[in-house]
Amino acid sequence: MGELTVGSSVGVRLTWDYEPTDSRTGALYQRAKQMQWSVDDVDWRLPVEFGSPLPDDSAFAMTAFAASPLARRGRPAWDAFRWELQAWMVSQFLHGEQAAMVVASRLVEVMPDLESKFYATTQAVDEARHVEVFSRYLRTHVPHPYPVSEPLLLMLTDILGDPRWDVVALGMQIMVEALAMAAFRLAGNTFHDDLIKRITTLVARDEARHVSFGVLALGGLYDSMTSAERAEREDLVLESAALIRRRFLLADIWDRLEVPLREGTDFAAHHELMIAYRQAIFSRVGNALGQIGLLTPRVRTGLERLDLIRFTEGATR
Repeated sequence: MGELTVGSSVGVRLTWDYEPTDSRTGALYQRAKQMQWSVDDVDWRLPVEFGSPLPDDSAFAMTAFAASPLARRGRPAWDAFRWELQAWMVSQFLHGEQAAMVVASRLVEVMPDLESKFYATTQAVDEARHVEVFSRYLRTHVPHPYPVSEPLLLMLTDILGDPRWDVVALGMQIMVEALAMAAFRLAGNTFHDDLIKRITTLVARDEARHVSFGVLALGGLYDSMTSAERAEREDLVLESAALIRRRFLLADIWDRLEVPLREGTDFAAHHELMIAYRQAIFSRVGNALGQIGLLTPRVRTGLERLDLIRFTEGATR
């Protein structure tokens, strides 16, 4: 599938203050240690019949199928789309988790206090486990996993290439991890076998801690920045959101299913089911942005234009 090389330089920070505190980050670190799990804890005997016929979707979804460019091919085409969507999403989870592992390792270097370094170390372990579990699932059960999508690749390149720790944390802990957590929480309705549902339940538990760490690390930081510095972070949020929206127009899937790209992306962009799904998975990102003080009027307006804001009303600070 190739590789990505991104040049970046960061300043390494060490602290000689080893006194324990009662901080929320310290409590999060203790919880992370207690909630570790192994890839071998997953019951890999659960059957996966990739590509098999699926039961009827919801009435809302079946109405979407009737309006989609797949309708003229008949019901089996909708089942094929649903399986390919699962394969595509799990593939993108895998690629994102590897980037998150790298970011967590970098945060160990740059975080100013010891408890934050402790926690970031546990997150790196979590992300390594996520890479292992998703890669095993894809290798074992998905005939043709997907390469990293172009919008995700662009997003990861921007995040990993930035030398500022808070920008890296904002991009990964808030924009990427919160989005993934919301997608995992919806897996019961969007995925089609018990094995991947079990895997995403375990991973979602870890991701909730990761997002909490991002909120703790970044909370209050932007209040002390200049307007120019704050605007740069708002730019990153809006650029990342635009890439997220573009990513979920599903160009890779339409290409594999031999659906004309314009027809497929037009359906994904404008049908109410597809818009509602994007809004649902973006909801946790919006909430996290509100918690750290970055769901500003400018950001809110930009997210509204992207049709991503529905579930984030009232989350501003």
